[in-house]
Amino acid sequence: MVQTALAAQLRTSRGKEAARKLRRNKQVPGIIYGPYSQPVMVAVDYSQLNKIVRKATSENIMLDMNIQTDKGTETKKVMLKELQVDPIKDTYLHADFYEISMDTELTVEIPVHLVNTPVGVTKGGVLQHVKREIAISCLPDKLVDFVEVDVSDLDIGDAVHVADIPLPEGVECLDEGDITVAVVAAPTVGPEREAEEELEEETAEETEKAEQSSEE
Repeated sequence: MVQTALAAQLRTSRGKEAARKLRRNKQVPGIIYGPYSQPVMVAVDYSQLNKIVRKATSENIMLDMNIQTDKGTETKKVMLKELQVDPIKDTYLHADFYEISMDTELTVEIPVHLVNTPVGVTKGGVLQHVKREIAISCLPDKLVDFVEVDVSDLDIGDAVHVADIPLPEGVECLDEGDITVAVVAAPTVGPEREAEEELEEETAEETEKAEQSSEE
């Protein structure tokens, strides 16, 4: 996982008006919290944060937060925990950053990507992606954006379970191994298709009868 630097400034003012002032100045109010220190209120540059979020390939964004203080720059290793967005303007309102330690394991969820086409799909089956994320535990430097599962060998009725997912060294899955991740289901005929087939059969019968009558 790529680690990105983000500059921040300490902020001492609280309240809605102070937050609005920061946003008018193209900054996003935020807070850093975690088990290693007291919560710290910060402000980060809007465009810089937006660029990081837009380029991210995962929801688990790890950052080197460079905080400017009166005594110089202090760097904290953090993860973007929550980003509040204005539902109308689609702009950032507030950011929560969780401080982490490189020698302490994290517990996060990562996406499961299915790759290749199952053999069962070529026979008319339907690939159903049942579980799209799994919970994992690992040290920060072992964190991956996602895991891939090759489903090419799945025939109709076959399934992939959590225990079948290949994980990198140092990454442990916390979900139960028998949970289904993906399955190739048998094709089903819906009511509309059944009606179409019935109509096709009736039309064929009427055509056959008409042909027989004309021959007579």
